[in-house]
Amino acid sequence: MKTLVLILFVICPFVLNTQENKTTPTEPYNLEGVWELKHQFLYEDNHISDTIYNQNGYRQVKMYSKGKVMWTRYDPKDNNEWFGYGTYTIKDGILEERLEYASGPMMKIVDTIQVFRFELIMSKDSYQQIDIDEEGHYSLAENYDKVK
Repeated sequence: MKTLVLILFVICPFVLNTQENKTTPTEPYNLEGVWELKHQFLYEDNHISDTIYNQNGYRQVKMYSKGKVMWTRYDPKDNNEWFGYGTYTIKDGILEERLEYASGPMMKIVDTIQVFRFELIMSKDSYQQIDIDEEGHYSLAENYDKVK
């Protein structure tokens, strides 16, 4: 009897632990929600060479919901309006955004760049989208925090 009780005490925690590990993993790339740009990194030879912090009222916000993306930027030094709306997908750590509608200055960019592709690095409350040039080198990263 003592042996049976001892076996149960040894086996039960192992069985319970393996059952906990069988839960469905959460999606590692869940951008649903509102995100605010905190700063940007400039790259040189795939290493961060400089950090650009938001200054003097500059603000950029992105919203992701059900495959749709919308963003807006306010820069008190720039008289242009900056916003865009479209769809997004995430596959194999790559974020792709396709803008369907945007402000005038942004539409000029959309006319030349149909799909915006970024390497995506996420944590629970932040993400980084890294722009990669034609040769596969990092050029710029935008670093966002989730708005709570």
